[in-house]
Amino acid sequence: MAWPPNPNKTPNTPQNNTPPTGREWQILEKAVMAGLEEQKKTRRWGIFFKLLTFAYLIGVILLMGRGCSTATKTTSLHEPHLAVVEVNGVIANDTPANARDINEALTNAFENPKAKAVALAINSPGGSPVQSDEIWQTAMELRKEHPNKKLYAVIGDVGASGAYYIASSADEIWVNPSSLVGSIGVILSSYNIQELMNKTGIKANTMTAGEYKDILSINRAMTDSERQHVQQVLDITHQNFIDAVKEGRGDKLKNPEQNQIFSGLFWSGKQSVELGLADKTGSIFALEKSLDVEHSVNYTYTDPVHKVFDRLGVQIGKGLGQGVELNLQENQTKIQ
Repeated sequence: MAWPPNPNKTPNTPQNNTPPTGREWQILEKAVMAGLEEQKKTRRWGIFFKLLTFAYLIGVILLMGRGCSTATKTTSLHEPHLAVVEVNGVIANDTPANARDINEALTNAFENPKAKAVALAINSPGGSPVQSDEIWQTAMELRKEHPNKKLYAVIGDVGASGAYYIASSADEIWVNPSSLVGSIGVILSSYNIQELMNKTGIKANTMTAGEYKDILSINRAMTDSERQHVQQVLDITHQNFIDAVKEGRGDKLKNPEQNQIFSGLFWSGKQSVELGLADKTGSIFALEKSLDVEHSVNYTYTDPVHKVFDRLGVQIGKGLGQGVELNLQENQTKIQ
């Protein structure tokens, strides 16, 4: 081969004007489709992260808007209204339906001169007798301190056991015809699995200091004297419950012994009115109309931080759901 090459010489290369074969078209088509698929994936993830960003912004806006909602409530507090305190869920020291928070809300409601009346909005199966009694006592004291302001108990789905204990402190109890009301009693659950342990070869190695420390142990039966002692404790607690209901309801109760009102039975809202456990049927809205007030103000304590993050979680969950839905739709389109 001569060097350097002659610039005037025409390159001796074959002219290939033959169109691509079917195999080449397939390769080219795959390359183009792979590029399009990559663009789709990029677009999907882009939308997904935009939705997440949107959810985050919504959460921030809710956090910033907390001050606005507080201002609205403050404005309402200075106008005639029905003060509402909720008793929702199990009544216990470590739940939202605890005596400390509910008593504080009740006190604030009674002390506001613009609150025309106070309503306990109850939807609870009961719970701690101690927490229930503390709320009952506070409610009764507030009624005495503010004789011109009535306390109502409005029962929703359930107002039973400790929840009815609380309701009995009200001047009037309103129910839905289908509410579950009553269950004036005390229960202590205990189990004995001694026979099961014997069959499976399981042995208990419980150690105690105090003769009756294991009185409610599940690996042995109670003696007659132990059972009698526990029953006395339950009877005393039950009697406290009965006394509270009698003091709160007074002569409104109709033949309590004959109708087994203190037996632990529960009734529908309609039956509870007939028995004197409740006064009438109605809701918070009906109570507003009866008192001729335009609105209610909820005095129930809610942790603002938890409230904001709960809403933020809902928005993020919605964003995730929409992202997954979009992904599934595009995959379905591709399959079809």
